[in-house]
Amino acid sequence: MKQKVAIVGSGNIGTDLMIKILKSSEMLEMGVMVGIDPESDGLRLAAERGVAVTHEGLEGLRRLPDYGAIRIVFDATSAGAHLDHAPMLRADGKQVIDLTPAAVGPYVVPVCNIDEHMAAPNMNMVTCGGQATVPIVYAVRRAVDRLIYAEIVASVSSRSAGPGTRANIDEFTQTTGQAIETVGGAERGKAIIILNPAEPPMIMRDSVFTLSQGGDEGAIRASIEEMVAAVQTYVPGYRLKQEVQFERIGEDEPAMIPGIGRVAGLKTSVFLEVEGAADHFAAYAGNLDIMTSAAKAVAERWAQTHAREI
Repeated sequence: MKQKVAIVGSGNIGTDLMIKILKSSEMLEMGVMVGIDPESDGLRLAAERGVAVTHEGLEGLRRLPDYGAIRIVFDATSAGAHLDHAPMLRADGKQVIDLTPAAVGPYVVPVCNIDEHMAAPNMNMVTCGGQATVPIVYAVRRAVDRLIYAEIVASVSSRSAGPGTRANIDEFTQTTGQAIETVGGAERGKAIIILNPAEPPMIMRDSVFTLSQGGDEGAIRASIEEMVAAVQTYVPGYRLKQEVQFERIGEDEPAMIPGIGRVAGLKTSVFLEVEGAADHFAAYAGNLDIMTSAAKAVAERWAQTHAREI
């Protein structure tokens, strides 16, 4: 039996997630699409597909007669809005999957730590850059003795960045950097996002740089390739752009890591691209695709785990 879900936020991310659920989910059923603009494309598309809609935000959702049947609520609004939404949804007993950088609940990256947080009432999906790069950081960490530093650069088409994304740039860098450490396992993490205005729009590309000690290049490369294959099970367009690169940082010219000091080790450089499934937006919007695909995968695992409670 499918579990009913609501999506709060009818922008780019919420709309793409809705299309994915309608198109391919065997565990989830769209219950309500929630927005605040009655003229939004997301609400219009939902109504055209027979999904119940409200343009009165979370309060409008809570007033609907079928609200009690909703078990999972995806929040695809903004970090600030989610801080208001989270306590209300928790009080209502809803399982919350947060697609904003608010980080109220634990960071969840499906291929890294999904099973650790199945009991958490609020699961945070980090950011699109985090979903693309934290798995690589995690893959390096499991193959080395010490992962001193990890830095990621996420470059996305400005066309794929809606108002919610643009309003959350600071939260994006902070949340992604924290996830690099808490989920990826780096002692220090840093995140950078670039909104590229190029025309025609460019595909999402991500660069990951790590500095580690212990472990050998072959083991690191194998761990990364295994992780890429794991992410591809729910994001088929996720791939290495080129071979993994290595560089030895010697004691004679150590790298300066803020908060740690001068250290030697092995620098690993990984270059990725993410092609979207084009379920709703163009294939260049891989940043939307990896975020919504990861959220859908988490919700489906939760639904499967809690199926006996229905």
